[in-house]
Amino acid sequence: MNLDAITTGAFQEICYIVWGKAKRALVLDPGQDAPLIFQALEKHGLEVEAYICTHGHADHINALAEVHAKHPAPVAMHSGDWSWAFGDMNQIEPHYPVPRRPDVEDALRLESAKDWTFSDLKFQCLETPGHTPGSCCILFPEGRIMIAGDTLFKGSCGRTDLPGGSPRQLKDSLNKLKQLPDEVRVFPGHGPDTTVGIERATNFFMH
Repeated sequence: MNLDAITTGAFQEICYIVWGKAKRALVLDPGQDAPLIFQALEKHGLEVEAYICTHGHADHINALAEVHAKHPAPVAMHSGDWSWAFGDMNQIEPHYPVPRRPDVEDALRLESAKDWTFSDLKFQCLETPGHTPGSCCILFPEGRIMIAGDTLFKGSCGRTDLPGGSPRQLKDSLNKLKQLPDEVRVFPGHGPDTTVGIERATNFFMH
């Protein structure tokens, strides 16, 4: 399993591209700077198998429509965020306008199944609401890698003071992540990667 991390936009959101031997990639959270994502796909010789959105905030999906237009593929997002992600409430001016909806009839609902397979990639969807109602973490068990969105950061966690945020739900979600093996590598939506073991031992919000 291969992973490329691309830092995008004013908030330095991280878009992850994940692929296996088949060279069919998952693009997770294309936040902004579509040309950087195109360059990474071309550099690695990849076709897009699907787009996976850990949550719906504008800094994580503003490039989705542009990248999707050039590389059409299914889009997966939790219904708790798909319902508002492309509306007027989801903008962070002046950095992120309201995201354009990709040209798909509908999204694949991440909550509809725990286990997902795209090409030769298998992942589990862990529902982790709190930062947003539909926040999810994407766990690749074979590689012991988790794309955490804005649920868990190195030494911190996602904010809950935005519309739809819930401190109680986020606490429950972090308790769920604490049950994962220590060696699972955590790749958050912003900042450096870490491991579940390190965060369990040192992250105040995991206690």
